[in-house]
Amino acid sequence: MSASSQLARLIASELEQSAQLIADSAIAELADKVLGAEQVFLAGAGRSGLMGRAFAMRLMHAGIPAYVVGETITPGITERDLLVIGSGSGETASLVQMANKAKTAKASVAVVTINPASSLGSICDLAVKLPGAVKDRSRQDQMSETRTVQPMGSLFEQTLLVFYDAVILRIMEQKGLEGTRMYGNHANLE
Repeated sequence: MSASSQLARLIASELEQSAQLIADSAIAELADKVLGAEQVFLAGAGRSGLMGRAFAMRLMHAGIPAYVVGETITPGITERDLLVIGSGSGETASLVQMANKAKTAKASVAVVTINPASSLGSICDLAVKLPGAVKDRSRQDQMSETRTVQPMGSLFEQTLLVFYDAVILRIMEQKGLEGTRMYGNHANLE
């Protein structure tokens, strides 16, 4: 067995352990918030933002109007909408400011984070706790008991994608959707 395949298995093992700590109730709560919203807006900085973009795509595949904050086609948020933010630390200043703006517009706001007691967690209507490690490991003991060999926030970001996909499966179940039907909403100009 090569060193590379051992590393890949180590990452998969960490992710499996992390995924086992995701609360089923958190999946159900976010799915309910999404289904209760007229439009869903996704945000996150860096790689957490990329996970949000993937979630937005799956929401669109499920027939839910979803937008990535900052894109040119993203409309304004209203009191009928939901902003979902992915942030390991829950302290990213631009995301805190965004959450405050959404609250001013009377929109619902959810954060998926390692630290629900963070600034974002205190602003949001729903704060989902995920396991993972923060980018700045000098703060590790303050925010999470999760240990990882992976750099920076990799384990959180991977777990975030798994969590978002679990929310999609819950939405599919509630809407009676199948993957083949969702494929009809897949991009066809590629």
